[in-house]
Amino acid sequence: MKSNAKWFYNETVQVGTDYQDISNVHEYDMKMAKFRDVTREATDIIEAISLRREHSLLEIGTGTGNFSIEAAKHCNKVYAIDVSSAMITYAKQKAQKMGISNVSFLQAGFLSYEHNGYPLDMIVSNFALHHLPDFWKMIALKRIYQLLKNGGTFYIGDIVFSFPIEEYDYKIDNWIDTMKQNVGIDFAKEAEMHIKEEYSTFDWVIEEMLHKSGFIFDILHKDDFTAVYYCKKN
Repeated sequence: MKSNAKWFYNETVQVGTDYQDISNVHEYDMKMAKFRDVTREATDIIEAISLRREHSLLEIGTGTGNFSIEAAKHCNKVYAIDVSSAMITYAKQKAQKMGISNVSFLQAGFLSYEHNGYPLDMIVSNFALHHLPDFWKMIALKRIYQLLKNGGTFYIGDIVFSFPIEEYDYKIDNWIDTMKQNVGIDFAKEAEMHIKEEYSTFDWVIEEMLHKSGFIFDILHKDDFTAVYYCKKN
């Protein structure tokens, strides 16, 4: 890929919260532990994709490494990437403390990762694709398709808008108010920032992109603001 072109998207320049700041990374990890059962979530994904000991897996947008560390207990090799060097450093230290040795942590993203080795059995990305504008989402999905072996699995979950566009103001206000009530003002503010600055898109856009990329997919979950897709390389 011609990544040195002047027009190429720089995915290391983050929108929203700055996760190059290690204090933000630590705070993020603490927040997630308070209101989410990250181990249970990881186990649910592992079961959904039928991860087995012989598999190799790539996680795009590993964050603080919770899923990759759990997945490493169930498969042969995990490649965990994130555009934030601070996230990668934090996740690597966490894995080392837990004695996990079959994860390779690398600073890279959807557009910049280069895989050296056999095609991957599985790729997982959870709440990361929205960092790319729609044009670059499509490029990213085509790259993911190419990284997988024939019949390989791609699991993707993200903020995806499925509500009628005529109701956007009511739906967004209600979503932010619900966040405030259920998980606190800090997450409500992050939701506001997400809507204002990040690149979540419509369900029909994502689903057409998956189709155009070559994937066959099932919808595992969909509500007004989130969707999860289980995709297979055709």
